Amino acid sequence: MNTFGALFRMTVIGESHGQMVGVVVDGCPAGVPLDLAAVQVQLDRRRPGRSLLSSSRDEKDRVRVLSGLHGGRTSGAPLTMVIDNGDIDSSSYEQFRHIPRPGHADYPASVRYGGHNDHRGGGQFSGRLTASLVMAGAVARQVLSCHGIEIAAHTLEVGGIRAPDLSFDQVVAGNCTSETGCADSPTAARIEEAILEAREAGDSLGGVVEGRARGVPPGLGDPLFHKVDAYLGQLLLSIPAVKAVAFGDGFSAARMRGSEHNDPYEVRDGLIVTSTNHAGGVLGGLTTGMPLVAQVVIKPTSSIAREQRSVDLRTMQPTTLRVGGRHDPCIVPRAVPVVEGAFAVVLLDLLLRRGADVHLEADHGRNHPGRPKDGRGDR
Repeated sequence: MNTFGALFRMTVIGESHGQMVGVVVDGCPAGVPLDLAAVQVQLDRRRPGRSLLSSSRDEKDRVRVLSGLHGGRTSGAPLTMVIDNGDIDSSSYEQFRHIPRPGHADYPASVRYGGHNDHRGGGQFSGRLTASLVMAGAVARQVLSCHGIEIAAHTLEVGGIRAPDLSFDQVVAGNCTSETGCADSPTAARIEEAILEAREAGDSLGGVVEGRARGVPPGLGDPLFHKVDAYLGQLLLSIPAVKAVAFGDGFSAARMRGSEHNDPYEVRDGLIVTSTNHAGGVLGGLTTGMPLVAQVVIKPTSSIAREQRSVDLRTMQPTTLRVGGRHDPCIVPRAVPVVEGAFAVVLLDLLLRRGADVHLEADHGRNHPGRPKDGRGDR
């Protein structure tokens, strides 16, 4: 299925080498003054062809609204947004009908759809469809901002090169200035060098994107099967190339004691907060009011220029292939706005499911318990 969400629902449409890629958003509150320039800003952050760190596919990715917008505000009808596919070169993909690429969905997709799937550019399995999530998330975060909820993500690690702990404000200030998506300048320089080295070697790198949200009110979510971390994790794991998601301290918690991992409660400015945030803003599947923090593990780009082993499905004999075409030497930088989009879609859906009064005008005076300004709690 290509639809996600309960009350704020998005349906992804299109293929990598089809006419367009888009999203249909149903359940967006009517009357939202939609800033399309802000939507475009997020798309531009994900857009290919910006530097040697990404694919050379030159797409403008200009958002067009086909329905659901009237007089500059959402009308309550399904909001349909699309970007056109212009710079398409499908010539290098024909061989992959019969010789599946290692690391790609070519073989299981052929089995699942009886060979009728669009193999060009990966079809519906392509990372290009993450633009749909970026568009839906850009709409959601405009509503969330009116509730004092802010979202930011950045490249935490690439190829074993890891950024230091940064505050939320440092992430916001830094990740817009780096092609790597890393908010720490010294680390960004090292990451850029590593990506270019991998590209020169015909190889690729993976890494970690850290996503955060602050201003999130406590009590969102439900226990057991609709936990916030399970729900957000589902959408994050739906992003192509994502192999793992961890909240708070994540896998590091396995090496800690309870006395180290528990977050002590305290009162700060009349609000209940925790002095640390090892839990990443979620306990029992409910938001705690502290910043929501998740690390998203992204595998190395599967399409590499090196010779790889495969099988010719026509003869069932071993063979080799080289993947041509235009591909990212590292997907991580372009995944940063996609992770932010996932946070926004899930949080707005959770607000609507709780029956929140969704305000449509900015209220920057709100002061949720999830907005401590310094210390580890800001993570």
